[in-house]
Amino acid sequence: MADTDDVHISNATNPDLDWSQVRETVLMLNLAMARLTHAMRDGDDSVDTLGHSFTKMAGHVSFMQDTVSEMAEGETRNNLLEHCASIRGQVDTAIMAFQFYDRLTQRMQHVSYSLDGLAELVNTPHRLYNPIEWKALQETIRSNYTLDSDKKMFESLLQGESIEDIMKVAKESSGQNEIELF
Repeated sequence: MADTDDVHISNATNPDLDWSQVRETVLMLNLAMARLTHAMRDGDDSVDTLGHSFTKMAGHVSFMQDTVSEMAEGETRNNLLEHCASIRGQVDTAIMAFQFYDRLTQRMQHVSYSLDGLAELVNTPHRLYNPIEWKALQETIRSNYTLDSDKKMFESLLQGESIEDIMKVAKESSGQNEIELF
């Protein structure tokens, strides 16, 4: 077994005849995947905490609203019911924001999986130059999409549309603020 001093690793800062832009690409893809995974983990913890808090708040508001509804008619009762309705509206808005976060997280996971598959393919010489392997990777990526808008973007890219045009269409359709079930 060789000392670490005897081991030579070919890379962009220390290239030799074994240097490969594919290996460098894989390194960059692996870094991107690691950063995405780390960001998702950090975000998930915070959103889980917020989600539990809003769920508890919704329960407390329902209890207060039910209790206040049993009070005798009057200005105090009406004011409390208005405040309960306002809080419930804010909780509903927060829940919608969580749905958008879920969509973001799902997309980031798909990017991570896609980058992982791509890194694996380009790091395997017999697969790298095989069109069947590339088609299989595309099919795997396509099968992981659950949002119609993401499927459409992927298909547009495979049909040769530019990223700029694809993003313009995506931005226009995202202005509709639809929540898709996934």
